[in-house]
Amino acid sequence: MGQIEAQFKQVNVLPMVKHYMNSLNLYSLFKKYVPAANNSLAEHADSLCIITANIICDNQPLYKIQEWLAQYSDGLTNESVNAEKFNDDRLGRALSALFKADRNSLMTEVSCNAIKLHNLQTDEIHNDTTTVTFMGNYANPDPDAIQLKHGHNKDFRPDCKQIVFGLNIVADGHVPISFKSYDGNKNDSTTHTPNWNELRSLINREDFIYIADCKLCSSKNLDYIDQNNGYFITIIPKGHKESTGFRDYVKNNEVAWTDAFEEAQSRKKNEMNIFRTYEAGNNTKGYRVIWVHTSSKAHDDKKRRLKKIDKAQKKLEELLPKLNTCRLKKPKQIKAAVGKICKDIKELIDVKITSGRKQVYKRIPSTKRQPGEAVYENKWSFTYGLEWKLNEQNMIAISKTDGLFPLITNNHLLDAAEVLRMYKRQSYLEKRMYTKKTILEVAPVFLKKESRIEAVLLLYFFALMIVSLIERKIRMNMAKEKIEKLPILPQGMNTKKPTWNNIRYFCRNIHLALIVQDKIPIQADVKGLNELHKKICELSEVPTTAYNNLHDGWWLFSPT
Repeated sequence: MGQIEAQFKQVNVLPMVKHYMNSLNLYSLFKKYVPAANNSLAEHADSLCIITANIICDNQPLYKIQEWLAQYSDGLTNESVNAEKFNDDRLGRALSALFKADRNSLMTEVSCNAIKLHNLQTDEIHNDTTTVTFMGNYANPDPDAIQLKHGHNKDFRPDCKQIVFGLNIVADGHVPISFKSYDGNKNDSTTHTPNWNELRSLINREDFIYIADCKLCSSKNLDYIDQNNGYFITIIPKGHKESTGFRDYVKNNEVAWTDAFEEAQSRKKNEMNIFRTYEAGNNTKGYRVIWVHTSSKAHDDKKRRLKKIDKAQKKLEELLPKLNTCRLKKPKQIKAAVGKICKDIKELIDVKITSGRKQVYKRIPSTKRQPGEAVYENKWSFTYGLEWKLNEQNMIAISKTDGLFPLITNNHLLDAAEVLRMYKRQSYLEKRMYTKKTILEVAPVFLKKESRIEAVLLLYFFALMIVSLIERKIRMNMAKEKIEKLPILPQGMNTKKPTWNNIRYFCRNIHLALIVQDKIPIQADVKGLNELHKKICELSEVPTTAYNNLHDGWWLFSPT
């Protein structure tokens, strides 16, 4: 009788991830667009699928992926057998090959598969950008690849180089359907027209509603979309005349607001956020301008204003004992110091520089009098002070602008409340960016070559699409089966909206137990898979065979 041993191999969420990757036909598309040489030990498609799965399951740098994969392929053995060929060199070469491939066509096919398979609605698309921050000099850039440069860093690291990462999601489940990376100093306002054209080609229609932040609001961008039969919704920046003119009007006039809707505030229990709208008519180009008033923003604006006033008054009090000394002896100097303190609230606080004088006797210098004489002359000595008070009239006028922001759109069929609802869904795109940065951990990036960085960002996009599809499917089926919440959080706590991070944590202890005789598996059994895990599979529409019929080598993406 041969030697019998037990092996334990990690499973967790990988079968679920593998099922969704296979449904999108990722392996075949990688093989189609990134073929490997005939004498290669492994297809580039295998390497790219493994990197994508690693990003989703437990993001590790390339040099640790072999160690991560060994938990699934080799289990508790003394040496790596199946995972050893997927070392960092092979994975790096696969990324280099992906960079040279037609990545745009590859992304298009994957996105089309997702739209068709999951019946994603493409009538409302949201766009936004974020930054991916890099540590290191990157002093020798690759001229053919994306450029890491300093720019407006959204991670608050202006000292670091960056790449701009643009993402488009559909409102249906907030699933990403396309992305593009730009040089680190790219201005967002210049990305919208080419991005809209690429979306039009992807979904083969122009009449979708394109929603983005205020960088979209330029005449060039809006006119282009309108002239090509598209629709847009965006916010008007504060400096535009449509914004400043209405704010001045509101200060002295009453506005007939229309109740739109109300919703519970996510961060404040038992408090409702009330939304009201006002149709301000069309601008000179015929686009609708819709003003919005929200109760939560009004409260925040008032709180922020009072905080600024309080801060300014404290600084003015600190300035008082410093007057008439050093560089604060003249009214011009004092006025400059006061202006700096009251810069943001100069309309709300009136500051007066007071002065007092007294007569003093000053001895005439010896150069201007006869020797031995003590001659004095009368002089006036000036001292300055400050007095201030709040401008109550301006306080009342400015308070009328609290909670306001303007939207602009060329869609004249939707009512104002629906336009507002669509724009508010922009926040879900920010949550997708959050998932990319925190759950999938796009940074720090442990790659030196810009070409490989550009290639791996495409894999992050695929990873983000897959986790979004899983979340969407689970939530849709929960609503269909009228399941209010699932106890998948730590300590069995419930969640109404399961996220990928919740699911990944809940499935962390699922593993495969193997009985091996003479290095040949004779029995396999999945452990740690309870009824709630099976319910998660059911809700995500992952067949039970994805877990129940596991065998040695199940983790391979290439067809057997």
